[in-house]
Parts: sequence; structure tokens; C-alpha cells
Amino acid sequence: MKALLILGLLLLSVAVQAKVYERCELARTLKRLGMDGYRGVSLADWMCLADKESEYDTKAKNYNPKDKSTDYGIFQINSRYWCNDGKTPRAVNSCGISCDVLLQDDITKAATCAKRVVRDPQGIKAWRGWKNRCQNQDLTQYTRDCGV
Repeated sequence: MKALLILGLLLLSVAVQAKVYERCELARTLKRLGMDGYRGVSLADWMCLADKESEYDTKAKNYNPKDKSTDYGIFQINSRYWCNDGKTPRAVNSCGISCDVLLQDDITKAATCAKRVVRDPQGIKAWRGWKNRCQNQDLTQYTRDCGV
């Protein structure tokens, strides 16, 4: 019985752990997903965005009390406009996905939604973290020595 309890606790801890990407691992993944140069957004820009928004953490969630929305996942995609979390008032869901999908360790769907965001007129400027902390900065350190 005690062994089953310990096993259950171990499985639960594995289930709720987030994938936090290493810098070069994320750079290679984003490159493979076609992010480099997508709509003029460099790989280094995507990397800086993911760093400043989530610290490369797929399970990052941040609640915005002002409009009662939540930002989800490695790109911190907002539930007001881009995904459905079932609780954000007047949500639009322009990516046509559940916000929970943005918390998966496999970031393929999150990257697809992020590409949808940059097709919007604001482009990458839709992310405040990128505007305030990446725009007009030297971002070469994000992809240096990663083989991308």
C-alpha cells in the first residue's frame, strides 16, 4: 500500500512538472517549427520574447486582473484574443484552440498560434515583454553557439 502511494505521488509530480527549455534546445525547436524569419521576425526575437515572457517555461500562466484574462505557455498567449480558457469574458479565440494546449511540453501548437498573433497588424509588438525588453536590443546572445 505504501509503495502504491509513493508511486502515485511520483506520477503526479511528473504530470505537473513543466518543461523549461534550455536556450539552444528552444532555438533549434523554433527553427524546426519555421519561426525564424516568419513575417520578418528573427529567431533571436522569438527567443528573447520567450525568455522575457515565460523564461522558456511551457507551463507559465499569468492572470491579468484588469481584463480578467490569462496569458498561457512559453509565448504567454492571451486568452482574451487568441485561445479559449472557458473563463475569460468576451474572449475571441482567434487561434481556435483551448488555452490548455498552450501549456503542453510540445510547443508545436503554441508556435502555430504565435505565428497567428504576428499576422495581426501589431505583429510581434502584441507582446509587451518583447516591446519593452527586446525591441531595438542586441539579441545575438539568444542564438549564439546554438548551430542555428
